[in-house]
Amino acid sequence: MRSCTCYHPLFVFNQFGDLERCELRPGNVHSADGWRNVLEPVTARYRQTMKRRYFRGDAGYANPGIYEFLESEGYKYTIRLPANAVLQERIGWLLKRPVGRPPHAVRRYYASFSYQAASWTRSRRVVAKVEWHPGELYPRVGFIVTNMTRPPERVTLFYNQRGTAEQHIKEGKNAIVWTRLSCHRFAANAVRLQLHALAYNLANFLRTLTLPEAVSHWSMTTLRDRLVKIGAKIVRHGRSITFQMAEVMVSRGLFKHILDAIAALRPLPPARC
Repeated sequence: MRSCTCYHPLFVFNQFGDLERCELRPGNVHSADGWRNVLEPVTARYRQTMKRRYFRGDAGYANPGIYEFLESEGYKYTIRLPANAVLQERIGWLLKRPVGRPPHAVRRYYASFSYQAASWTRSRRVVAKVEWHPGELYPRVGFIVTNMTRPPERVTLFYNQRGTAEQHIKEGKNAIVWTRLSCHRFAANAVRLQLHALAYNLANFLRTLTLPEAVSHWSMTTLRDRLVKIGAKIVRHGRSITFQMAEVMVSRGLFKHILDAIAALRPLPPARC
């Protein structure tokens, strides 16, 4: 019988889809386990170069240590907060079904209040969103802890953009296959994940820096299948080498445009005196 080892990697992405840092962890650890080893190098990288810095995290990062770290670094953050009886009691007036015939559209209500959990050293702002969906008996409720001063609607909108990170992880699974960690040793699989992360970033750089606007929406899987993993025939002549490729994947003009964009990224040679 072949044994199977599970892992729980931790990823940090920026707003452009670049993977800032990742770390492989055992499969039985908490979602935020080892967060300091991952976040501290990233925050140090931008400490002197960016004035406005933001952080989004799911409920796994609902940790007072993370709040205090981000506040000390000057970050504005929105982090999902697991629901509990105290939080629901604070918005009890929104959890009662509205009077009248329910409409066919979703009804959304927001609230903002100060809250301090038992493990927190001070109170923080919590934004709540309540959604009543047609045909559903109970509302959908979500809480976000934040240090932003924006209205609750804009705080929720900012947090919802965190879903793009899930898409980046999905692309890494499908296009880069960074879940293929079949080595016997943990250290070997940790190195392998870093190699997958490097391949992901190279592909994302290619997509964000060189693709024309007409194909800038391509997913990483499409980029791999149509631009990287394509067959070609090499014809050698005395003074030239010709690559013959079918235009069913990428047209000649588009391919040349991408190559020119890649060449433009190279630094110019130093001027000769």
